[in-house]
Amino acid sequence: MSAHVLSNTGVMLGRSIRHVTRSMDTIITVTIMPIAFMLLFRYVFGGAIQAGTGNYTNYLMPGILLIAIASGISYTGFRLFNDMQSGIFERFHSMPIARSAVLWGHVLTSVVSNAISAVVIVAVGLLMGFRTSAGVLAWLAVAGILVLFTLSLTWVAMIAGLAASSTDGATAFSYPLIFLPFLSSAFVPTATMPGPVRAFAENQPVTSIVNAIRALFDQQPVGNDIWIALGWCAGILVVAYAFAMRVYRRKIA
Repeated sequence: MSAHVLSNTGVMLGRSIRHVTRSMDTIITVTIMPIAFMLLFRYVFGGAIQAGTGNYTNYLMPGILLIAIASGISYTGFRLFNDMQSGIFERFHSMPIARSAVLWGHVLTSVVSNAISAVVIVAVGLLMGFRTSAGVLAWLAVAGILVLFTLSLTWVAMIAGLAASSTDGATAFSYPLIFLPFLSSAFVPTATMPGPVRAFAENQPVTSIVNAIRALFDQQPVGNDIWIALGWCAGILVVAYAFAMRVYRRKIA
């Protein structure tokens, strides 16, 4: 990005962040559901699930973080849709600002708000017994994966927010994404699943991302999982970005 675009993006980011801070209930809502899932699986189902680990909270944490992000991006699509409907985009386009900065402001706001949610969830997890021997580099690697995952899904949210004809349409896309961790290794080992379900679980992006984060938290070798996870996230990001920009250009043409 040029200095002009960076400056404009910073202004748009500040605007979106102010909207989020004036409505903190969105962040609270995003964190409540994953925490509820963590409590449910840890204290209700945990005793009946054989995950091959002595600390089921540790096993749960990666999947819970991904559910929080998948839930959080729905608000990004909602905020973008509201901006489109309010006519504020037309006002922005009448000003000498980079047009892409408007979208990037929403995208970076999503990264910031989801990072806050992730910190809250990890803090609650620590109270529930989550423990990790991960060092600084491992934590940075986990943060990098989560940021890349957030960016990729947020650009999917951009498509929904730009193309939707209603608020329900702008947010409904996130429901399958929230459900995806349940068909992965997030809550139980894939080896315990029936054949067709296991085949799907082992070949969808959430499983590789969960496995990579879990290995980093446990300071275990990540193997190919981290490269598969990064490949999925990067691929989704590139495709979603291209589609979002195409829809955006059509909208403002």
